[in-house]
Amino acid sequence: QVQLVESGGGLVQSGGSLRLSCVASGRFAAIHTVAWYRQAPGSPGEQRELVAEISRGGTTNYADSVKGRFTISRDNAKNTVFLQMDSLKPEDSAIYYCMQEVELPTNAVEIDYWGPGTQVTVSS
Repeated sequence: QVQLVESGGGLVQSGGSLRLSCVASGRFAAIHTVAWYRQAPGSPGEQRELVAEISRGGTTNYADSVKGRFTISRDNAKNTVFLQMDSLKPEDSAIYYCMQEVELPTNAVEIDYWGPGTQVTVSS
């Protein structure tokens, strides 16, 4: 069983910063790509938007809307992924979800695990 626990969400004023963390626990052989998604209330189809992702080797990818403001990083030894969010805007308000691509120890199957989400609210 693999569990993800997120922390660091909250209420911040426009222009402020927050740092999200997500740690994985349980039995697994390795963690590959990790990512942050977000879902805003009333979003079309209630779809989750990819915010940023990082491979195990450190290659990153960002949504255009957050480039230059958000930074994703990871600590492989601690099975933790971070999202540093600077220059926050009201439109960044959403529930942020951590996703970690976990390789199971028994059969090398890779499964995407999700955290429960953490609320980020940016006031204008």
